[in-house]
Amino acid sequence: MKRGLVAPPVFFVSLIPLLLFGILMSRFPAVAVAQSLFTDDVKHDTPGRVFTLGQAVHIDVDLALVNVTVTDPYNRLVTGLELDNFRVFENNVEQEIEYFSSEDVPISIGVIFDLSGSMANKVGKAQEAALQFFMTANPQDEFFLVSFNDRAEVLSTFTSNLEELQSRIFSASPKGRTALLDAIYLGLSEMRTARNAKRALLILSDGGDNKSRYNERDIKRLGREADTQLYSIGIFDPFELRTRTAEELKGPSLLAEVTEQTAGRAFTVENANELPDIAAKIGSELRNQYILGYRPSNKSHDARWRKIKVKMRAPKGLPPLSVYAKTGYYAPSL
Repeated sequence: MKRGLVAPPVFFVSLIPLLLFGILMSRFPAVAVAQSLFTDDVKHDTPGRVFTLGQAVHIDVDLALVNVTVTDPYNRLVTGLELDNFRVFENNVEQEIEYFSSEDVPISIGVIFDLSGSMANKVGKAQEAALQFFMTANPQDEFFLVSFNDRAEVLSTFTSNLEELQSRIFSASPKGRTALLDAIYLGLSEMRTARNAKRALLILSDGGDNKSRYNERDIKRLGREADTQLYSIGIFDPFELRTRTAEELKGPSLLAEVTEQTAGRAFTVENANELPDIAAKIGSELRNQYILGYRPSNKSHDARWRKIKVKMRAPKGLPPLSVYAKTGYYAPSL
């Protein structure tokens, strides 16, 4: 079932060559990520553009592309679905799906690693989880590493050298407070230099934020403007053992809210021994996604936010399925 296109979660392509066969992802120019000073329903930066290598077909209309993950009631990935199993709605209007793919393609990934003082008894397992995640890499993947405590810092720019990443992770020790939102902002900014079209951030943290300059609304707005999936693994003490500070209690919901609109997911862990398995599961999920492509019926280039809803026509005999997809995109402005 390998046919069609592969591209970022939602991306617009105008008047340029587009692959239909023999897909191999190549370089994509970065999509600008900047703090918006305007209303959330209009995008004010420059729309991203796509170019690829391979056999090309010229298309003279815009194309929207959506990454989709499907799971069963036991949270297991569902593979083997076909184009006819999906329906896509834009602003409540059903769209005709013209392109479909389930290709495993190179990914540009940023790992956002919590090194605040509250991670002191969890950092060992979190390091193991990061390494397990790196082990799911393909040769063409690239990674960068951002750590945070009182402030966010890029420990490693994009690299395919996993030994370097391991060394960076194990050379730091936890201390200080938690600038989680600043770290996510820095990660989205660093993603501007990504060479692959498919992009994701993995956040490893015990949640909460008590030091950032940016707030939750800033990060949600940036997430809407960036073609990057956000995943998180929240490492929490059992509820009855938490210190019950406002930041700690809000940690799980904060991570869920910043990931859900990007087609990513938030995983919650109370037993640190589960971390490596969940990290491997996220790596597998990133490589078993469907890509749906459609030409929007709304042809306006108004830079407005358009809501996306993906629904299933599940094959007979399957239980109810869960669908994870980006909640929308900004229309082009040109």
